[in-house]
Amino acid sequence: MTKIKVGVIGGAGYTAGELLRILINHPNVEIVFVNSTSNAGNPITDVHSGLIGETDLVFTSGLPFSEVDALFLCSAHGDSKKFMDSNEIPASMKIIDLSTDYRAKSPNHDFIYGLPELNRDEIRSAIRIANPGCFATAIQLALFPLAAAGLLTDEIHVNAITGSTGAGVKPSDTSHFSWRNNNISIYKPFGHQHLEEIGQSLRQLQPGFKKAVNFIPVRGNFARGIYATTYTHCTLPLEEAKKLYVDFYKDSAFTFVVDKNPDLKQVVNTNKGLVYLEKHGDKLLIVSMIDNLLKGASGQAVQNMNLMLGLDEKAGLGLKAIGF
Repeated sequence: MTKIKVGVIGGAGYTAGELLRILINHPNVEIVFVNSTSNAGNPITDVHSGLIGETDLVFTSGLPFSEVDALFLCSAHGDSKKFMDSNEIPASMKIIDLSTDYRAKSPNHDFIYGLPELNRDEIRSAIRIANPGCFATAIQLALFPLAAAGLLTDEIHVNAITGSTGAGVKPSDTSHFSWRNNNISIYKPFGHQHLEEIGQSLRQLQPGFKKAVNFIPVRGNFARGIYATTYTHCTLPLEEAKKLYVDFYKDSAFTFVVDKNPDLKQVVNTNKGLVYLEKHGDKLLIVSMIDNLLKGASGQAVQNMNLMLGLDEKAGLGLKAIGF
């Protein structure tokens, strides 16, 4: 079988490392090049040491576009648009961008928002995909069934905690070990950048939705994963709400509605999203969780590539949760 040839731009970060881990072991993929100007000429394993023994690839500053079928953009937010504007990209080459640059719909670009639980059919025929944000993915999985049924009638309240890898590979005052360990704090309350794409998707399913999504992001003292608790007014009895969610996700490759209150460890190192429901008076509580580096970034990017190129949606993504 002829393999899909891929390239990676911005190959030194956490998401690129997870992407390479998946692609190296993907049965239908050959990695042609990994671009990193700052690391050009160095073995990939100098940066991503967990891949020792799995690859002899070397970082390059070159851009051999003609040799690849698909290109992953793992650059910093703001840099993907600069890259697209400054390079002549073959019109037929599939592109999956993992930054925020093209998530908002605009007449100025043709990127499709790449959340398979929302836009699977559009992704299959797309040339360019804007991969969703990690918080946005977890929160949207909690709300899509209600929006699709027109049941978002009140404000939405979300508290979500993320692992330190969500802050990127470069150390900062809020991500280095001695500060993050045994610590917890909030940031960007009510104003996180992922709210724009969340609102956009909810209005896609429930036109006219204008209620506030009150989101409090929390920095966790663990490395990876997102655990979100969301609640809103809902008149449905619990069993009817569960049926609504099960029916909505029945054809999903990676999102599952569970009956038992789940733990974050059930999704870490996987491309899964788990959703759990409880009813408290007139409020529906939805617990949703993902791995921020996989279903929230690189795993979802590969899932999108699989759909775009007619592969098995689950190819390369049979990953085992890290239980202990």
